[in-house]
Amino acid sequence: MATRTAGAVASQSEQELLLRNERLGRAMLRARLLEEKLGSLYRAGRIVGGVYLGRGQEALSGAGGVALREGDVFAPLIRDMAGRLAFGEPMEDALRAYLGSRLGPMRGRDGNIHRGDLSRGILPMISHLGAMVSTVSGMLMARRMKKERGAVGLTCVGDGATSTGSFHEGLNLAAVERLPLVVVVADNGYAYSTPRERQFACVDLVDRAKGYGVAGVGVDGTDPIACGEVLHHAVERARRGEGPQLVVGTLLRLCGHGEHDDGLYIDSTMKSSGRGRDCVQVMGEQMKKMGRGKDWTIWKEEAFREVEEAVVKVSAEPVPDPFEEDWWATQMGSGTEVMGSS
Repeated sequence: MATRTAGAVASQSEQELLLRNERLGRAMLRARLLEEKLGSLYRAGRIVGGVYLGRGQEALSGAGGVALREGDVFAPLIRDMAGRLAFGEPMEDALRAYLGSRLGPMRGRDGNIHRGDLSRGILPMISHLGAMVSTVSGMLMARRMKKERGAVGLTCVGDGATSTGSFHEGLNLAAVERLPLVVVVADNGYAYSTPRERQFACVDLVDRAKGYGVAGVGVDGTDPIACGEVLHHAVERARRGEGPQLVVGTLLRLCGHGEHDDGLYIDSTMKSSGRGRDCVQVMGEQMKKMGRGKDWTIWKEEAFREVEEAVVKVSAEPVPDPFEEDWWATQMGSGTEVMGSS
């Protein structure tokens, strides 16, 4: 059944809500300030390759990361810095990927958004849209075959990915097998520069849940508290064995596709509409209404210091040296080694 909600779904203890809101608020601030720094480093010529910011999508992404727990699987997309940090990716590791440090999980060999850490359950992103739906579904199937229960897999996609074959095949498999999969769709109105009316004919992407036979919930992606509620319950339903969950957040990308893109094609009326709200500003207002305005200020100051300290630390770390690297992926029992590219 597909539904659309703007706020609370069920009640939890006040302490649980306070903790969840704090984790989400901190993740959003850390992501926003880190990505502002990454944009500055890119413009200063210190980052090779693209920089893709999640400005405007921190609430939806961060809520997904907060809802997960240790042992779960998270497959982020290019604008999911908030979700990564909320799920436990160290800020230093994010910077190590962008600045090419050999001390990060990718060892300076693959940078920017194509980073991950399997030991933390964070998958390196595949560029092809929708591909991570099948990847996470496959991991959940493998765990089931190993009799491993209790874990949830969550992957994030954009509205453009919902039109791909990979998205369809992956979600259809998950639906038939009733896998504990949560698919979070950031409906930001554009697939790069292609507006949603040129991508699909349906009015609301959450209606697609009916066709797959999965639960579907829509949420205002600019409302952090609502995002936290919806994602929390979607993950819990999947964990209880209720099958895949499709969560669609309506929002707007508040920047170009990447730092190389000025985003002039974004409709000005959308920018001035409700979906063009800045979710970080909204979270600050919500905290003030809860009497936590001082906490919000403290979290922001702490996040700023963390970013500055992490940049200084990672900037001093070594980059890969081909003459010192261990290029062997595996060693066979016979002593024969197999060359790898990882």
